[in-house]
Amino acid sequence: MKKLLISLNLFFLLSVSLSATVKPHALFTEGMVLQREIAVPIWGTADSGEKVTVEFNGQTVSTTAADGKWIVRLKPLKAGGPFTLKINDLQLNNVLVGEVWICSGQSNMQWSVKQSNNADAEIANAKYPMIRLFTVPLTEINTPQTDIKSSWQECTPANIPNFSAIGYFFGRDLHQNLNVPIGLIDNAVGGSPAESWMQAELLNNDAEYKQFHAAYPQAMDRYNQAVAKHKEVVEKARAEGKRPPNAPGRLWLPSGLYNGMLAPLVPYAIKGVIWYQGESNAGRAYQYRRLFPTMIKNWRERWGQGDFPFLFVQLAAFGPNAPKIGDSDWAELREAQTLTLTASPQTGMALAIDVGTYDDIHPKAKQPVGARLALVARAVAYKQKLVFSGPVYASMKVNGDKIALKFNHTGGGLQAKDGELKGFLIAGEDKVWREAKAEIKGKQVIVSSPDVAKPVAVRYAWAKYPTVNFYNKEGLPANPFRTDDWDMVTKPKP
Repeated sequence: MKKLLISLNLFFLLSVSLSATVKPHALFTEGMVLQREIAVPIWGTADSGEKVTVEFNGQTVSTTAADGKWIVRLKPLKAGGPFTLKINDLQLNNVLVGEVWICSGQSNMQWSVKQSNNADAEIANAKYPMIRLFTVPLTEINTPQTDIKSSWQECTPANIPNFSAIGYFFGRDLHQNLNVPIGLIDNAVGGSPAESWMQAELLNNDAEYKQFHAAYPQAMDRYNQAVAKHKEVVEKARAEGKRPPNAPGRLWLPSGLYNGMLAPLVPYAIKGVIWYQGESNAGRAYQYRRLFPTMIKNWRERWGQGDFPFLFVQLAAFGPNAPKIGDSDWAELREAQTLTLTASPQTGMALAIDVGTYDDIHPKAKQPVGARLALVARAVAYKQKLVFSGPVYASMKVNGDKIALKFNHTGGGLQAKDGELKGFLIAGEDKVWREAKAEIKGKQVIVSSPDVAKPVAVRYAWAKYPTVNFYNKEGLPANPFRTDDWDMVTKPKP
């Protein structure tokens, strides 16, 4: 009997030990949100050969771990919860099914609720048990990672202060409109260029990309040189008995944030992405025309979910302006973002041109930006019929000394806020830009200047910090535009 008890105890301990090797990915924690209406991958690690069984809301799926990894897929789920997810002996409670969005980009996406307008009231009112938050820790590394250290949290006044403000305001508006659970994954890093969020092979093997400034091999060389130099300084300091200096400032390793912060999320089922980035690429706006759509395609191919919605914020106004009227790298970056709408399917853009701050690259008015992104999501991702964009330039016609402009997305009509229209420029064949008079005439805008007898082109909001007051009657600002195709300040010289 004693030997039998010992054998049973050993068997029990061995079983517990084997079960304990089954570990789900960090995205699968209590409080998570699973994406509705598509197949849902669930994965993790385990000893090779170990059986893994996942049970969720009436579904049971099993697999056997191979090479230390396992993955199963649940059939499409309906929104609701809370539910319980079981992975072998592990039980995860308070699981919701709804809409999952990744909130990525640089500092204006990272900008927190506590740093935004009306922060105290926003934090106090952030009581949404059906909204869940997941923050990806900053990790910049030269090889793709598979796991991260974080967990889901409920949206409460205690958990919201450090979360992405635009992400939260976007998710809150969607939740109130759709009435389903919302999962938000905060995955943004201040100052980051787009190259940091792209797969290394894509940057390294793209011949057209490599012809531009900051191509992957050169940037990688600079990064390695900086690391090597710092290592020498540290070793020298230690040899001399001195305190080693801190690591060098942010180096923006090409693909570094992709490797450390995006790759570990794949293939978590998502509805789409909201993105606010471009400030760090404004000096290379012409390149961004290709770079940004390429990045979007890269993400979609890695996820394997098809062309999921990818929504982004156009750069806000920020000063100072260039000395020469009509020149602006930021305006050209905004144009590159606009061109992405036709270059990449299932994309949408929200404007922030009218909420910028002249002397602060981080405007605190994040609520309208989040709300506009939610409008775009409702139109692009959820196919709701609504006005989600301000006026967008469509065509022009020269009539003597005036130019008549037509627009799409006029909504209930065109309007100028606070007086006459502002922000329009006009030029003749000499390509010299002058401030113009602009008037709304029905569905058109008529532009002219007494200094331009034979106009050929118009620009609107074509400055880093333009003065703008052109909207549709739904209160959405007009998109900056130019009617010409003249040389750009950011286009590389032949």
